[in-house]
Amino acid sequence: MIAIGKNVIIQPIEEQIKTDSGILLTANDVEGFRYKKGKVIKEGTDVQAIKGNDIIYYDKSAGFSLLINNISYTIINERDIVVVL
Repeated sequence: MIAIGKNVIIQPIEEQIKTDSGILLTANDVEGFRYKKGKVIKEGTDVQAIKGNDIIYYDKSAGFSLLINNISYTIINERDIVVVL
């Protein structure tokens, strides 16, 4: 699988979010967050700052989903990545 140009193939990471007091937030609460967490599967041919296996936060409204061999991936543009962990 190869990403072309400034595109990045990621797998979204579903995370449980807990408040400082230990309360788990519901899916409805988390839906209000602007950014989602993901793992980079493959960076595009023109991407230099992001590498495979990087954990990132990206704009949740960015990109599109794609199903390959029954595995769901999200394709986003490099500019939609806001944090690399």
